[in-house]
Amino acid sequence: MTEAVAGHIRLVRIIDKFTDATGVWVAWLNVPLVLAVGYEVVARYAFNAPTLWSFDVTYMLYGTIFMLGSAYALYKGAHIRTDFFYEKWSDRTRGVVDSISYIVFFFPSIVMLFAASWSEAWYAYTINETSEQTAWRPILWPFKAVVPLTCVLLLLQGVSELIKSFYAARTGIVLKHKEKIEL
Repeated sequence: MTEAVAGHIRLVRIIDKFTDATGVWVAWLNVPLVLAVGYEVVARYAFNAPTLWSFDVTYMLYGTIFMLGSAYALYKGAHIRTDFFYEKWSDRTRGVVDSISYIVFFFPSIVMLFAASWSEAWYAYTINETSEQTAWRPILWPFKAVVPLTCVLLLLQGVSELIKSFYAARTGIVLKHKEKIEL
């Protein structure tokens, strides 16, 4: 194995470990989400005292979990893929198709989304934008900043996936098997 290949494999392991750790940390955001929803349900139905803040907190937390969890989902192979043909292909062919897909579709799309979302988050920060959904009116820039942060995490994990795809295309060996999710 050449030194360059060994370096790429080390990079893949570092990125995958980072993505795994961030996925676990993001999953912990479900605890305050459940607590907020639980509090609202009890306050509303047991005491007839709905809160001003729970709607905003729950959609912001759920959106944050959904968005920041996307890099972890990419790492685990949990994104939807049309595998009618894909499952029948060899590991080498899958590597070629994945490599092309990452270069042609994934990276340009995520870079464009980053550019658009960064300017939106920055604008929300500069004008101190607040939510119009409820009377609580929380500031929105932290929530809007989740989108460009998600793009950074996806780009990072995308580099790992591209290296894995190149390796599979070149050698026919898959560096790490994805978890198979069946419904």
